[in-house]
Amino acid sequence: MAITHNFKPTTSISIASFAQPSVSSTPQLPPKSPNKSQFFGATVPIIRIHQTLIPILTQKSLIPSVSGLWDVITGSNSGREALIAIRRGMLLFRQGDVLGSVVEFDKAIELDPRQKAYLWQRGLSLYYLDRFEEGAEQFRLDVAQNPNDTEESIWCFLCEAQLYGADEARKRFLEVGRDPRPVMREAYNMFKDGGDPEKLAAAFTSGRDSDYFYASLYAGLYYESQNEPDGAKKHITAACQSPYGLRSDDYMASLAKVHSQCRNWSSCRS
Repeated sequence: MAITHNFKPTTSISIASFAQPSVSSTPQLPPKSPNKSQFFGATVPIIRIHQTLIPILTQKSLIPSVSGLWDVITGSNSGREALIAIRRGMLLFRQGDVLGSVVEFDKAIELDPRQKAYLWQRGLSLYYLDRFEEGAEQFRLDVAQNPNDTEESIWCFLCEAQLYGADEARKRFLEVGRDPRPVMREAYNMFKDGGDPEKLAAAFTSGRDSDYFYASLYAGLYYESQNEPDGAKKHITAACQSPYGLRSDDYMASLAKVHSQCRNWSSCRS
């Protein structure tokens, strides 16, 4: 998930590039975060060299990504078809078709079971379908692969708070490594230890647009975990209507809109 402040358009590898080495300038599989890219279902960091974004294959992402690439090189269609299904699922989610997105994510797993441990997008969709047990399982799988992912830890808590209540969910909280973003460190501590979402939102009011968006989003989600819908609506609506929420192609900006749609908050709909 996201690990920097500024969202920038990214360059991703197109299906055609496996036949002819080239880089598409059109984002094919938009990442949720500006400096991670989706590479056969695995979210991997990227670096910018001469204005071209290149995935960095870490030890965590190397096995699934290279195995998926090998499928394509050797003529297997499963890796390519799974990637296409993930793209469709992400697009459907952005369009508000949450159930359709899960159908596509599940299809990707059926085509290539290696994808499941990396499909945080599926966990988000499951949350909005009230399939909280499956969502928590998905996020726990993701954190097992990436033990430094703050947002997946929080989303596991959000699922389990709906199942068991916030106090019990906090006992099960997935502890992860230190997030480089101050806003997400504060959000993580709030969910982990309990805290005041108003202080979180206020602390980043005059900061970067992305910080304000994330502070508002997670303040609202915290209220939802406490069964306080008015506070949730106030802050997630603010996230939707913020400059970052309105203009960014961040997957989480789309999520804020999907959240409002699922809760019938007309003021947030695009």
